[in-house]
Formats: sequence, structure tokens, C-alpha cells
Amino acid sequence: MDMIIKNGSVVTASETVKADVMISDGKIIAIGSNLPTAGITVVDAKGKLVLPGAIDVHTHLAMPFGGTTSADSYLAGTRAAACGGVTTVFDYPMQRKGMTIKEVIDSKKAICAKEACVDYAYHCIITDLNDGAILEEMASAVESGITSFKCFFVYKKEGMMVDDGTFARLLLKAKEVGAMINLHAENPDLIDYNIETFLAEGKTSAWYHYLSRPEYVEAEADKRAVHWAKHLQAPLYLVHMADKEGLEAAIEARKEHSDIYIETCPQYLEFTCDVYKREDGRNFVCSPPMKGQESQDALWKAIKNGEIDVVATDHCPFQSYEKDWGIDDFTKIPNGCAGVENLYPYMLSAANQGKISFNRAIELCSTNPAKIFGCANKGSIAVGKDADIVIYDPDIDFTITVDKMHSDYDHTIWEGIQLKGYPIQTYSRGRLVYDHGDFIGEPGWGQFVKREKR
Repeated sequence: MDMIIKNGSVVTASETVKADVMISDGKIIAIGSNLPTAGITVVDAKGKLVLPGAIDVHTHLAMPFGGTTSADSYLAGTRAAACGGVTTVFDYPMQRKGMTIKEVIDSKKAICAKEACVDYAYHCIITDLNDGAILEEMASAVESGITSFKCFFVYKKEGMMVDDGTFARLLLKAKEVGAMINLHAENPDLIDYNIETFLAEGKTSAWYHYLSRPEYVEAEADKRAVHWAKHLQAPLYLVHMADKEGLEAAIEARKEHSDIYIETCPQYLEFTCDVYKREDGRNFVCSPPMKGQESQDALWKAIKNGEIDVVATDHCPFQSYEKDWGIDDFTKIPNGCAGVENLYPYMLSAANQGKISFNRAIELCSTNPAKIFGCANKGSIAVGKDADIVIYDPDIDFTITVDKMHSDYDHTIWEGIQLKGYPIQTYSRGRLVYDHGDFIGEPGWGQFVKREKR
């Protein structure tokens, strides 16, 4: 369907201009003033901001973990994404011993082809090299559009952790084939030691989840990963950065021209470790946990200074009764929180309140993710790009409540958070999929995004 969005302020990472946007066959074909409207649908965006759709490059949909599966299916998670202005979702399917990358990705593609409401891509989690077969397969995976792979420095007991040697081999192979390694950095041995000590002392509340994984436990792993990436001269993407010391190490390495990218998440920008002292503290349990005020201040400073590249969510919600498994033992709480529907509204609200510019919010949530992960047709409002567009009303006052969300979970850590401004429409490749509070898209609309190699 041909369409024109008129009278709005078009915002990109670099500029804000009054302009009309013309769309045809899912693509942006013209941007300018007084564009012809005869015979096509006109959307009046007067008084509104016209933004590129966000790209959430960190979600865990339908993910088995902690004795259950994350609450949002690919349908529910991508539906929620659309309603929060996220038009592309990256998921983290997990490879296990004996599985090929292709087997892992193809199994998820088959589900997303039926369920995904917005476009989607994958980072494949590598847990075992399968006697080197995975390293050999990485080149063909990159050619198929899978250009990033994730490792864990934690979850040793769950069989998900890679050691330093495996990590180094993956870094080098990724550099060779034009891919990038993403890393969850925490020190598993210190975590296990702390957990054993706290349980022996009868310290079992959610507060001890944080104390078992405090700042220095994440910082050590951040600095170790940065060390290897720097000396191996390989690209590295640090996911969900939450601590000041590790953040500073990554920033310093970049000043020395290391190819390192830093992601943080909205929960680390909004909440501190004090949430774990609350009666409902178990609902906030995620890994890494929220940290102290000093770390939060450092994250905001880095965002304002352009030293953090991406804000994504680590969306991995669980039901409240599953969180309740850990009422008397924090180790039994499934790790993860909701966020995919809150990402863009939260960062845009920060811009609307003057903490950052709207251009910076778009850079963090759309343009940088597209550039870093090779999404050539995404990330900006520009001629030739996909018409992934969000119309944003800066004058709406919006309070987040679970009943206004579009996921399948029964609670949210964002309950009661007040936002200034909110998306009122989301277009995915020119199709309206969210309209003034209602999801109006359809499962199966989303398409696989084949990404360019580095």
C-alpha cells in the first residue's frame, strides 16, 4: 500500500526536520515537503515525532531456563515489541552439545515464520565446539546471515559456560569470517562460592542474589574479556553492562582503538540493587543483577557521553508463581525480567524529559544496533530503508501497568513507572501493526533479517 506520513517532525540519529515521508511496497521512497498525496493513504502526524522503529538486539523468547520456559513465546514477544515501537527483534537460540548452528537456527525460523509479528534475527549461543565442528561451520552461518554468536562466562553447572580457551578460539574465528562474539561476563567461581556461603549461613532472600554477584564479580569478567579481545585484536560486544568498573575498562580499551561495543539495559538505568530488599524483590532477579547507585550513575554518564553503543532489554520474563519458587531460596528464582515493550518508550521518555536528546535515544535503540549487527535496511528513516516507523506523541502521560502490556506474563518490574510521551502507532515495513494501544498486526508477518558480515 502506498502511503504518506505528513506534517510530522522526522527524527534520526543525526537530525530533526519537518518533513513528509512517502512509503511504497514497504520501503521509504521519498522524504521532503509538499510530496504528492493524490490516490494514496495520508497519515497526519502534526505535533508528533516520526521515528525509525527500534531494534531490540537482546531477547530470550520461549527460552528454557531455571526449570521452566520464559513466559513470552515468539508470538507474544514480537507482539509486545510492536506495541512498544520495536520493529526488529534479535533472539538468542542456544546450541547444545552435538547440535549444529544450522539446526539451532532452522528450528527457530520454523516457529517465527508462523508466529513473528515483526522482523527478527538471531545471535546463536555457543556452548560447545563439538570437537571443532562449530568453528568450521561459522563461515557458512555468516553467509546465511547469522553474523553474531554469544558466549557465557557463567552458568557452568548448567552446561552453558565456555572457558577462556574456547572463548579465544571463537573470537579469532569470528574475526576471520566477518562475525562478532557477544559475551555475558560474570565470574562463575566467585558466584558459586558466594552462593554456597550464603546458603550455609541461612541467607536466602533476593538481596543475596545481588550480593552473590556484586560489582567486582562482573567487573573481573568484563576486564578479562576486554583483555582477550584487545590482544587478539578481535571484535567483542559486551551484553547488558551493569557495573562501573567493567564499563570503564571497556571504554579505556576503545580509546586504545580496540573493536569493543557496549550494551546496557533499561533496568540498570532505572533500578538499583535496593530493589532486592523489597518484599517483591524476587521479581527483579536477573543476571547480572541491578547494581548500586555509583554504577547506575556511571551508565548514564556513559550514555550521555556517547560511550555506550546500544540499549537493549535482555527480555526474559517469567510468571510470578515461578518467581515465587525462590521465596525462601534465591537460587530457585528463574533469572529474567520483562522489557521489550518498555525499551523505546523508556528511552524516549528520558529524551522527552531532557536527560538525553531524541537523536541520541534513536542512535542507541535503532541506528547503532542496525550498524553494529549489519541490518542494512533498518535503523533510520532514509530513502531505500524499510518503512519501519513509529509515530510518537510527546504530550501523552503514560503509566506502565501490566494490563496495558501485550505480553503473556502476569507482572512487570515496570509497574507504576510514569513516562512522558508514548508511541501511538507502529509500522512494520509500511504496515500498521500497533494503533493507539491496540495490536492490529498478525502472527507470521515478520520476516527473517539476513545480516551483512562485518
